Amino acid sequence: MEEKNLQQLKKQLEGIKAEITSDVEQTLTDMTTDTGNIPDPNDRASVESDRSFELRIRGRERKLMDKVDEAIARIDEGTYGICAGCGEDIALKRLQARPVATFCIECKTKQEQREKEQGR
Repeated sequence: MEEKNLQQLKKQLEGIKAEITSDVEQTLTDMTTDTGNIPDPNDRASVESDRSFELRIRGRERKLMDKVDEAIARIDEGTYGICAGCGEDIALKRLQARPVATFCIECKTKQEQREKEQGR
């Protein structure tokens, strides 16, 4: 892969990382500044439901952050863009669409079919 493309993908990954970090900081700010004294049970239930949803989203973003960090490490090591399944290059368009991808389209499709057959 060309160095120009690698740097562009690394910049995209760093942008994702910065966005997640900003979202986490905003969530922490929102959760620590809430008064917490909500007398109406329905309102309190709504707030708790919203918090639970927000925490689930942050959990998913934490997993994405781990994948972003791994992808940046692979760029630095020189192994980025190589399929973990077959060892072939992952298409640039796939990496541009999903910069944390570790499998080429063919291997990912096979993996998903196996998972579907196993009922996961």
